[in-house]
Amino acid sequence: MNNRIELVKGDITECKTEAIVNAANNSLLGGGGVDGAIHRAAGPKLIDECRSIGGCPTGEARITNGYNLEAKYIIHTVGPVWYDGNKNETEDLAKCYVNSLQLAKEKNIKTIAFPSISTGIYRFPIDKASKIALRKVNEFLDNDDSIEKIIFVCYSEEDYKVYEEGIKNIYQDK
Repeated sequence: MNNRIELVKGDITECKTEAIVNAANNSLLGGGGVDGAIHRAAGPKLIDECRSIGGCPTGEARITNGYNLEAKYIIHTVGPVWYDGNKNETEDLAKCYVNSLQLAKEKNIKTIAFPSISTGIYRFPIDKASKIALRKVNEFLDNDDSIEKIIFVCYSEEDYKVYEEGIKNIYQDK
């Protein structure tokens, strides 16, 4: 496991990274869970900027200012809704991480925080999602030194434990 990865339990809206990732919906206009929390914390200017973007397809990423957040930027990515695992959910979730990291690299962002994408209302199983997230982030960092720190922010103790176990397993596999 790469030493540039950190795991914390907390509220992503309070992260002091250059960018935080929003698990957004296709409209980018806010919703529930982490998406709603980020929109509320960032303030009303975020919705205006998101309207000007015109949405985002599943697996892709868009960037906005952070407004009232500690983070300078918000990278919005749209994770897949979990159906049965046979509708490209795994590939689409992997794209969320890859495209968010690529966008961060293009903007010269050195520190970024991710939530657990698609594991709330989109019902992606947390054990599968965490493995995809950790694998894609670790692969990126193994091949690129542009980002200095990537933090996974888990809101619940249960999610934190799943990610913690995933990190241990990656260490054992290396």
